[in-house]
Amino acid sequence: MESKSRWRLIAIAFATLLLVSLGIAACGDDDEEETTAAPDVEVEEFGADTTMGKIQEAGEMNIGVKFDVPPFGFNNPQTGEVEGFDVDLGRYIAARLGVEPVFREANSDNRIPLLVDGTIDLILSTMTITEERDLEIDFSEPYYVANGDVLVPTGSDIQALDDLNGNRVCTALGSTYQETIKEEAPDAELRLVDLYSQCLELIQTDAVDAVSTDNVILTGMVIQDDTLELLGLNYTKEPYGAGIPDGDTEFKEFVDESIQQYIDDGTWEENYETWVGQYVPEEQQQGPPDITLEEALKLFPLEK
Repeated sequence: MESKSRWRLIAIAFATLLLVSLGIAACGDDDEEETTAAPDVEVEEFGADTTMGKIQEAGEMNIGVKFDVPPFGFNNPQTGEVEGFDVDLGRYIAARLGVEPVFREANSDNRIPLLVDGTIDLILSTMTITEERDLEIDFSEPYYVANGDVLVPTGSDIQALDDLNGNRVCTALGSTYQETIKEEAPDAELRLVDLYSQCLELIQTDAVDAVSTDNVILTGMVIQDDTLELLGLNYTKEPYGAGIPDGDTEFKEFVDESIQQYIDDGTWEENYETWVGQYVPEEQQQGPPDITLEEALKLFPLEK
């Protein structure tokens, strides 16, 4: 199919450009400083009794991101730095407090426990907003909307959701797809892993037949292996929100304001183009989310 071939070409181009950029970043101190410089935003002072004031007193903000999901959060082996769309948003929020962001690995299964026990201050980990998760934490307004898709080896007989039945399908423990796949393909043999990089290894070694999760996560896998392809099913809508400690209304208000400013001042579009936009087909380009938190929660209710 033409769209699949186009994805493969885009993936090859993305991988090539990424390797080139990594090489450039490793060549000199000036370039490395440029990638980690704090965004130029106005710093606001907060009272010592607020979460924002405590973070300012500490001088750093602990942010949970994924380390294995390009282009949203990945550990660059050339620089040793964590990079991606989620990471840049985290830098922006920390800059509004005038503190250093400290990025800690937070996968689909442990990110909420890390927030609840205070190890991290904020989650930016490709996390879909759901009512079930909202029972444990609070969410910001959506900052990105992904779609559910399926990744298969090129030439696979799997071409639709029904085709997953009877096949081995990998996704992450704690992700929304743990239940969605059971609903869409009840006879699929589900393989649950801690990290999406493990799904990539499993499909590369023929230990599973398909991987299903957000399209942006699967795109990162195609970037790493152009023998794989996306089916382009877009069978779910996945609004991402920042995870905030439950009941901290002042911090939620600050994060919401930061995300809105991030969108309004054009930084969202700049970072989208850097990490996503220039590597996907024109018909799949998107702008800032057009969905509210209230609307997002209704997409994944406690009882469907």
